[in-house]
Amino acid sequence: MALIAGIAAILSLTVPASAAEALPGATMSLWWALPFAGILLCIATGPLLYPHFWEHHYGKIALLWAALVVLPMAVMFGIEATAEATLHTLLLEYVSFIILLFALFTISGGILVAGNIHGTPLTNVLLLVIGSLLASVVGTTGASMIMIRPMIRANDNRRVNAHVIIFFIFLVSNIGGSLTPLGDPPLFIGFLRGVDFFWTTTHLFWEMLLAGGIVLAVFFVLDSYLHSLEGGLPKVKDPTPDKKVRLRGLANVPLLVGVIVAILISGVWRPGVAFTVAGVSVEWQNLLRDIAILALAGVSLLVSREEYRKANGFNWAPIAEVAKLFFGIFICIIPVIAILRAGSDGALAPLVSLVTGADGQPNNLAYFWLTGILSSLLDNAPTYLVFFEMAGGDPQHLMTELAGTLAAISAGAVFMGANTYIGNAPNFMVYAIARQSGVNMPSFFGYMLWSGVVLIPTFVIVGFVFFS
Repeated sequence: MALIAGIAAILSLTVPASAAEALPGATMSLWWALPFAGILLCIATGPLLYPHFWEHHYGKIALLWAALVVLPMAVMFGIEATAEATLHTLLLEYVSFIILLFALFTISGGILVAGNIHGTPLTNVLLLVIGSLLASVVGTTGASMIMIRPMIRANDNRRVNAHVIIFFIFLVSNIGGSLTPLGDPPLFIGFLRGVDFFWTTTHLFWEMLLAGGIVLAVFFVLDSYLHSLEGGLPKVKDPTPDKKVRLRGLANVPLLVGVIVAILISGVWRPGVAFTVAGVSVEWQNLLRDIAILALAGVSLLVSREEYRKANGFNWAPIAEVAKLFFGIFICIIPVIAILRAGSDGALAPLVSLVTGADGQPNNLAYFWLTGILSSLLDNAPTYLVFFEMAGGDPQHLMTELAGTLAAISAGAVFMGANTYIGNAPNFMVYAIARQSGVNMPSFFGYMLWSGVVLIPTFVIVGFVFFS
């Protein structure tokens, strides 16, 4: 309780804009990055090494790491600078980030694909294509929630079916979400930082098409071979009765459209009106966007039938976990961003040099792989933000002169979140649902063997074609 009170006291202060000072990133040591590394390490290991303790205390753990950033910053750099830096992150990034995820999670949870589909190789390819396209509209989490159970039901009469779920994670839970800020959390963070809504649509389309096409082709060959092997074996009784496929909860579809419209309007309508909260300027269009998105989520709860949500296995635990953990992540990344903004004068200068060529220009291939590797082992949203700042953090410059660099960062974060169960939030959710449904999913390292064989060669090709 003392930690909560300490953070609350800092965040509740009214800070005049003229009195706030930027954190001195050039003089901050790497010790300030330890809480960020610590919370990401806990997120990576908690669900796997100490799941029971993690399940009951992950919120407290996130709050502890956040306190280890805020309280020392207040002592070292003053309450005013700390409060402004913290509130800037929470009001302008975290709140909007969580509101969007909450709305997509809530609305998509009311859409049910009912009935039974027989999982032939061609049918599975079609389902993966639909899910991948859907991911850029309702997010990888929403698309995974809508499509995972139909995919499991379609293949529950096959003796070997774990590979179907693995490729589902590759495509629907990750690669497919690369075309809009709605698709994957890293891209929405980019949108909040000033990247245009359709920038990723135009600049990642061919990268997504190549990566997704290769993975889909490998899946079709493998699934066709495994399906043919079952031809001479005794048939497994289909546990799902044959029923006509129907899409339930259609009232939620226009609500999803409403979310997209709200985000688009906030990106183009700029009335120039803002109000200040403790020295942080909150623009009117962003506030109205978040209110509208929340209202659409509320309407979804009113109009959706409870039986559809129950059939989807809908509950609030996943979004609650995301909200608590990302509160800690967004706070812990504040000093890291300050150091990165110092560039070659900061403590992370060696990392900056890895992604900078001898001529001083960014090395896009290095950005692609470093962002991707860290996104595989850590959460891809904060990883994207780290490299976004490392590349200068100016959205206009990144979208134009450094468009290749921003594309490399975006592709690395979104694509390579598929390399492990912990790279992107939907991965572990799909894994858990599949296990509960009786699918013999591979272990953490067993899954990495699949991604190493299928995804790494794919990303080598993508990197060579687009970023070398």
